[in-house]
Amino acid sequence: MSMLRNLAVSLINSKEERIVTTLPKAKELRPFVEKAITLSRRARGLEGDGSEARALHLRRQAAGFFHAGNLQHATLSGKRGQLRPARTAGVAALKRLFDELGERYQDRPGGYTRIFKLGHRVGDNAELAVIELVGNPREVHALEQAKKRARHTPAKKKKKASEAPKSAADAGSPAEKQEAAASETEAPVKLAETTDEDSAVPEEEK
Repeated sequence: MSMLRNLAVSLINSKEERIVTTLPKAKELRPFVEKAITLSRRARGLEGDGSEARALHLRRQAAGFFHAGNLQHATLSGKRGQLRPARTAGVAALKRLFDELGERYQDRPGGYTRIFKLGHRVGDNAELAVIELVGNPREVHALEQAKKRARHTPAKKKKKASEAPKSAADAGSPAEKQEAAASETEAPVKLAETTDEDSAVPEEEK
């Protein structure tokens, strides 16, 4: 249980929202983390009277999935007025879970994580895997880049399609010029032939 809590804290506090671990650990961590995310999603969707009390109850339940510590201690502790120690990573994970992830997955009924296999580790030959949260910054950036590429590709195709008829028209213009020139050269020849025939007929009659 302590190992799963540490892995859950590392996953939620990670900037990339992904960690590398062995495949059996990733498979055990997946339902463990998704239960905590479900609690935060339920707390985000509460409405009406008593919603704050129910949200607090769900938050305390989710705190059991992390090394959250006590959130109610005073600012100053000790007789000498020593400052309160910095919050642990579990408290930061719990805060991010209810402030950010609960809102992100509010309309998602499940499947908050995914697992990718990485192959076997050199040394002990353990099978490694990456477990990450759905909708992480890396995934969002990839989707934005794909949308940008999709926007630019139709414009290029339209440009190529518009350039093709122009090139065909340019290529056809010399042929038309040659045909026109050939027709112009054939016309005087026919005229010459007719004049010779006309001149030959009166000579025979004479």
